[in-house]
Amino acid sequence: MEKYELIPAQLIHRGTVQPTDLFAPGLAAFETIALAHAPHYCRQLLNLSLSLAMVRRIGFPMSAELVERELRIVQGTIDGCVFAMEHGVAFNVAGGTHHAGYDWGEGFCLLNDQGVAAAWLTSQGICQRVLIVDLDVHQGNGTAQLFDGNPHVFTFSMHGERNFPFRKERSDLDIGLPDGTDDDTYLALLTHHLATVFEEVKPDFVFYQAGVDILETDKLGKLALSKSGCRKRDALVFQRCKSMGVPVQVSMGGGYSPQIRDIVDAHCQTFEEAARIYD
Repeated sequence: MEKYELIPAQLIHRGTVQPTDLFAPGLAAFETIALAHAPHYCRQLLNLSLSLAMVRRIGFPMSAELVERELRIVQGTIDGCVFAMEHGVAFNVAGGTHHAGYDWGEGFCLLNDQGVAAAWLTSQGICQRVLIVDLDVHQGNGTAQLFDGNPHVFTFSMHGERNFPFRKERSDLDIGLPDGTDDDTYLALLTHHLATVFEEVKPDFVFYQAGVDILETDKLGKLALSKSGCRKRDALVFQRCKSMGVPVQVSMGGGYSPQIRDIVDAHCQTFEEAARIYD
């Protein structure tokens, strides 16, 4: 959790953002989270009555504070959608909780922030074609399951094939990468598939899950990207969105390098690339 406090402080220190650029969201309502998640799962979550098996699957002990945090993350991503439609791009300094599915949580994810926000955009008739670009090292299995067969939301996940979750769901496009994938291979694949997906989907909104667990320093990732490669990855996504005139909301996703400064620096690079491209 430490990185979520350090990222905004570092961004202000670097001059990437001003304090007035930051906002604190409220709590997402039951009716909002139930747009993507099963109502019975939402009630159990809010009432702290999840089964012990589900709590183990999530990996966090349940508490009112934890549930409140998740509701704020979801609302922050929804609010970010509104900001992105006005300014082109907006960030949630947390989020990217892509392992939460319709009636389950997993891998420290209780609610799927971008999944709920995508369901909100489409249910409100604000957007007709949403693209979720998930570049965390772990497959966005919850997101894939939420939108399986949904004609309004296209899910694209590029991830470590031999990494968690070991039982993958089916995204609209899955690119499984071998251990040790380097900058050149990764960026070539991403360039190709971004062009193809944008041409096929023609999205009117994009969600970007920008996990930095693709770094070679990451203790869980198994890929071999440098910080420079990670920065170029972010630039490819933002350049494609801006050139197509499509707003993009960004959630941070994972990062597990042993040195916290490597995690924070890589996340801050994502903000810096957005600031540079959307300046």
